[in-house]
Amino acid sequence: MPADSDAPRGVSLPHTWRPFGARIAATVGGVGLLVVCMVAWVSFPPEVRGQFTFFQKLTMLFMFGLAFAAWFALVRSRVVAEEDRLVVVNGYRTHVYVWAEVIAVHLLAGAPWATLDLSDGTTVSTLAIQGSDGDRARDAVRELRVLIG
Repeated sequence: MPADSDAPRGVSLPHTWRPFGARIAATVGGVGLLVVCMVAWVSFPPEVRGQFTFFQKLTMLFMFGLAFAAWFALVRSRVVAEEDRLVVVNGYRTHVYVWAEVIAVHLLAGAPWATLDLSDGTTVSTLAIQGSDGDRARDAVRELRVLIG
């Protein structure tokens, strides 16, 4: 990790990157689906609603719970650059790397998200830097490259 004086302009540590477009799309889509389902349920006559069994209602709640869990995993995804380490949160999994472990960061054209090359020869995806975010994602990769140095 470079000294404070070597930090890229506009990036003070700790710094957090999060996905933007995917979070907005998932939130709007999820709220829209919830509203449509609620309106459909309310518009059913009472005798139709009464035909649903307890287990069918429970299954619908379970499906909404799964959708919420997927949305929450996307929303909590982030990359946090700190003085001594890089923290990558992908969904419900957290990876912590000291700066010496991170060799490079790449965001190839058409790639869904950025990847980190590690000193042990492996790569790790970073769901927080989504290729669909365009310039925002490219800026995040540039900032990380300067920090990796």
